[in-house]
Order: sequence, then structure tokens, then C-alpha cells
Amino acid sequence: MGVNVVQYANIVKYQAANCYICRKIKQKYMKLKFIMALVLMSSLLYSCKDDDKDKEIAEVETSTETEFDYKVEEFADIKILRYQIPGFEDLTLKEQKLVYYLTQAGLSGRDIMWDQNYRHNLEIRDALENIYATYAGDKDASDWNAFETYMKRVWFSNGIHHHYANDKIKPEFGKEYFDMLLAETKTELTGEPYEVIFNDKDAKKVNLDPSKGLLKGSAINFYGPDVTAAEAEAFYKKKSSPNKDKPLSYGLNSTLVKEKGQLVEKVWKSGGLYGAAIDEIVKWLEKAQGVAENEKQGNALGLLIKYYNTGDLQTWDDYNVAWVEATEGNIDYINSFIEVYNDPLGYRGSYETIVQIKDFEMSKKMKVLEDNVQWFEDNSPLMPEHKKKSVVGVTYKTVIVAGEAGDASPSTPIGVNLPNANWIRAAHGSKSVSLGNIIEAYNNAGSSGVLKEFANDEEEVALEEEYGKNADKLHTALHEVVGHASGQLNPGVGETKETLKNYASTMEEGRADLVGLYYLMDPKIQELGLTDDWKKTGMAAYDGYIRNGLMTQLRRLKIGDDVEEAHMRNRQWVSAWVFEKGQKEGVIEKVTRDGKTYFDIKDYERLRELFGELLKETQRIKSEGDFNAAKNLVENYGVKVDQEIHKEVLDRNAQFKSPPYSGFVNPVLVAEMDDNNEIKALKVTQPKDFASQMMEYTKNYHFLKMNKEVAVPVE
Repeated sequence: MGVNVVQYANIVKYQAANCYICRKIKQKYMKLKFIMALVLMSSLLYSCKDDDKDKEIAEVETSTETEFDYKVEEFADIKILRYQIPGFEDLTLKEQKLVYYLTQAGLSGRDIMWDQNYRHNLEIRDALENIYATYAGDKDASDWNAFETYMKRVWFSNGIHHHYANDKIKPEFGKEYFDMLLAETKTELTGEPYEVIFNDKDAKKVNLDPSKGLLKGSAINFYGPDVTAAEAEAFYKKKSSPNKDKPLSYGLNSTLVKEKGQLVEKVWKSGGLYGAAIDEIVKWLEKAQGVAENEKQGNALGLLIKYYNTGDLQTWDDYNVAWVEATEGNIDYINSFIEVYNDPLGYRGSYETIVQIKDFEMSKKMKVLEDNVQWFEDNSPLMPEHKKKSVVGVTYKTVIVAGEAGDASPSTPIGVNLPNANWIRAAHGSKSVSLGNIIEAYNNAGSSGVLKEFANDEEEVALEEEYGKNADKLHTALHEVVGHASGQLNPGVGETKETLKNYASTMEEGRADLVGLYYLMDPKIQELGLTDDWKKTGMAAYDGYIRNGLMTQLRRLKIGDDVEEAHMRNRQWVSAWVFEKGQKEGVIEKVTRDGKTYFDIKDYERLRELFGELLKETQRIKSEGDFNAAKNLVENYGVKVDQEIHKEVLDRNAQFKSPPYSGFVNPVLVAEMDDNNEIKALKVTQPKDFASQMMEYTKNYHFLKMNKEVAVPVE
């Protein structure tokens, strides 16, 4: 059964305190109560239906067609939502197949993200899921509820560390209860994977505090446990790209370990590390290539397949060039090892996939940004030498998400701009997308309570309610389309992961935010037809950004925590910097009223100028590779939290029950096969709940360390 001596002792203690006979009596009593309730309910339902049967059916059908329930469930600090795929039925069968194959490819790599996040995640998940599926004991007990919550939190974070805060998730059940669950379900989990659930080791997934060791203090599974940051940086410093003007993304797709005292890369490829999952990804990508919409799309998919098969970084660059130039068609996708936020050194990409259907109406409306990107570059406050003379190949689309996996699920971005390589962006352009149906789901599942609590006055509330949603959409669009595409490095300056190191991610996100903020208060956005009132849109955007950056995002942290996550850091250092620099002029006033703190913007025009000044400096830091300036900006303004403000925010927020984090279950694409085992139709369905989708994913897409059959849940 895989139970050690300590675990056995804990079982005895637990069972002594929780009499088996008593639990059985309780279960029978609860079951009897449930049966009686069903009998009573069925009689009531029958009598009600007798006279109004047709009317009731009609009402149910109407409700199903006209109302969509975006909310699935809530637990701990998480809210699970669902999203729709509007327009899927309007695609041709060939296009639907392409969407289906791409989503299957994405899900096939799900295990990779789990293992990247922590070396014991998959073993721990196997154990937790076997318990969840087979435990037949008391499921009304508070300990079982705590276990279920822990299981769901681990699912949501793709591992045992919080998806945003990076802290290890602490279970609210004890060892003795867990040992009882292991024993009763004949589940084996011993040694470090067992102990780490309860001890203080590997407490932080990504540590950005150099004093604790960027790698030593991080549990992320990108480096061997005996590899130091200095060794890794020295290893890559020796790497030399064949063309210095087109630097390869060294380290992007490998784990760096020591073998016999020497550093060695274990490449993620077919036949290499993660090969079993990658082979499944390739299988579905080959099917997708067979139904590609056009030659360019098919060629790009072919290069992605080649990259997965070889792990060759030159092929990765070739693929990105082909992908960014494949702009025709209704379907697009993101797939591979992409964002480097989870690597404290900024080399390695987390596995991520998003499958997208073009939203034609919204994309047409927002195309003006794509068409005017050079105007934004020319009129930005950057130093002349840091501006691009010609911004090429920028495309922007609002898309409908059809499926996500890896780093994009269950917690998803709302906008994406790729590729990340600066030289490809400069020479070939980039693709920016706004995830329209994801934003729609967020908007339909939100609440105005937090706004009214933290907004300074009714005018601020009214501005947000009238212009806030559009301001948020525009900020996302400007951030992705103009922000990430703007500016250029000075000749001879290396990639930001080499120059700005552990500050590269937050500096880049802050820079893109600042571009968006600067132009949200510009008449140009009204001239382009993106709003009916540029000034009020800008005011709503500025109010929301400062309110969030200085106060409301602190709801996500525990007292005493520093700000760790790159986006949270950038929102704080941007907001704190402009607040400080504008204090003498009274640009933003810190107001205390009835014991509560508010931030009231008094001079929006001057605030815009301050955003421009900070943008200019941020671009200079990136263009020149000024590590010390980046460090000073982030550490002085973006990391430490005002503890009094933080406590106040948590106290004021306690009245709201809505969790601070949201994520999604994915719609399920169900294939209907013909007699030749070919897809003849595809149907979009919604999962019953979060747990059932997670268990289904393990059943169908568990390709790494698959040594047991997946159990069927006990009802």
C-alpha cells in the first residue's frame, strides 16, 4: 500500500479520533435524509408539472438559448468561469477540424507544464487524483472538504505552487488525515513528494530576490537543484549565435542540469525530455497541417513540427518568421515553449497553447490601430534614437478563444503579442491578439462592489461604469499592438534577458503599459473611431490604473508579502513612480476620509506627461541595457508594500465574497465520426464542473510518467 511507519501511526491516531462505526452511522443517516428529501421533492415537482408541463419546457428552452451561466464555482481565492465560442457553427467543417486538431495538440502537452512548474508535481497529482477518484469514506467531513479544496487549487495552478503568488499552497488538513486517505485508497506517495506537501521546503516557485539565490530559492523545474544562477549565466555567455544580428533563443527549450560535474542541456523534443507528450503534440499538429487554410499556414505548422522533432533553435526562429507572416485565414494559434516569466533568469519558456478564431467584426473595428502603428511610434515621447523608423508587419486581431492549455489555462491572459525575439519583431513584425470572448466572460461575471468601495467619489464610479470596459479593451490593444512593437535596442546591445536579467519581464510589461497609458489620453483614439470621448476614456483608464496599482491589487497578497509577479510589480512601480514625481504639483492626491484611503487624480494632463517621462526612461533602460537603472526602478517602487495600506485594503475587501483570481474551464469539442472513422461533425459542449474536466484531462492527456490506469470517480 506504500504506507510507511510514520504514516501508519498517523492513521491510528486519526481513526481513534474519528470512530469508523460513528462515521458509517452518520453516512447512513445522511443518505436516509437525502432519499427522503428526493421523495418529497419529486412529489412536489410532479404536482407542479401536471398542469404547466408545456409552459415549463418552453421556459427552460428559452433560458438555455438566451442566457449563459458564466460562473462555475468558487473555492479558496479562485473563481472558475466558463466561456462560449460564438461563431464556431459558422465555420466550415474543414475549419472546425483545424480548431479541433489544434486544441488536441495543445492539451496533449498539458503534463509538460506541470513538470516544468515543479519536479514532483506529476507524482503528487497522480496521488491526489487517485484519492479523489476512489475514496469511499465520509465526504461530508470538514477534512474531506479541505482535501477537495487543496486538490482544486493544485489543479488550478498546474502544481503545488500558487499560480500568481508563487508560494507553495498549504493544505488545511493534517498529515494523519492524508495518511488515512492514502491507506484507504491504496495510493502510494512517499519520500520527498509526500513530505513537501507539509514542510517548508521549495516554498517559492519563482524567487526574484537575488539575496536568496535566484535558482536556489526557486522550485521551478528548469534547472537541476545543484545549478547556480552564476553557473547558468556563465554557461550561456559562452554561447555564440551564428549571426549576431539574429541571436538564437538559447535555453528556451531545455532543462539545464549537471552530469558528472558538467552543465548539460536536456532538450525538450521528440526522443528527448518530454518526448512522450511531444510525440502526441506532433501527431495532432500533423493532422492540423493536413487541413491548413492556406499554404503559409501549412508551412508554418510544418516548421513547428520540425522544431518539436529536432529541438533546433534555428528552426524555432524560422518557424516564428513563417508564423508571423501567415496572416490570412480564420484560424490561428499559439503553441510551444514561449513566455519566460517562470524562469528567474529569463531563458526558459513555459509550455502554452491558445487556439483562436478570428472575430471579424471586432478585428475590423480595431484594425485602425494596426494601420496607424507608425503614427504612434513617430509621436511617442521616446528619444529619437530609440524610435523605429519603420514599424513593420504588425497585425492585430480580436479573437475568439476555442481552447487553451499549459501556462494559459485555467488562468488565462486577455491579450498576447508574439514573437518575443526582438530581431524578428523588428524585421518581420508581430502578431497581437485580444481574447475577446475571455474578456466578455470576465465582464459578465464581475461585480461593482469593489469599485464603489475603493473609488474616490461618485464621479470616478460613473466614469468607470460608462467608459471603463472600453478603456480596458483599448489599453490591452495599445499595450499589445503598439507597446510591445515600439522602440528599438541600441546597436550592439544584447537581448533584455541578458542585459536586464531578472528585471526584464516586469520592465517590458511596464514599458508596454506606459505606451498604452500615454495614448489613452490622446485625441487620436477618438479620431480613429475607438471611443466617443477620448478625455473621459483616458480619465477612466487613469483612475483604474492608479487605483489598482496602489491599492486594489494588494487584495491578492498576504500581509508581509513582497510583490513578486511581473505584471503586479510593473503596475506598482509605474503607479508609485508617477505618484511620487507628481506630489509637489499635487497631480495625485492621497485622501483619507472616514479612516479610509483613496487616490484622487487632480491633473490628468500632467499625469499623462509623467507617464510619457517614465516611458522615455523605461525605453532608454531597455535600449541601453542599463541593468542598474532597471534594478533601482523596480526595487525602489515595485517590490515593497506599504503595510498600513495593505492591511486597510484587506480589511475593506473582507466584505466582498468574490475571490480575487479567476480562471476558466474550456469548452469541449466533441467529434462525431462516420463509418470510415472520419470526423463528420463537431459539437461544442460545456464541462459539468471544474473537477470533472481536470479528471477527464488526466484520463485523456496524461502522457508523462503514465504508469497507472486512471481511476473512475466514486459517486
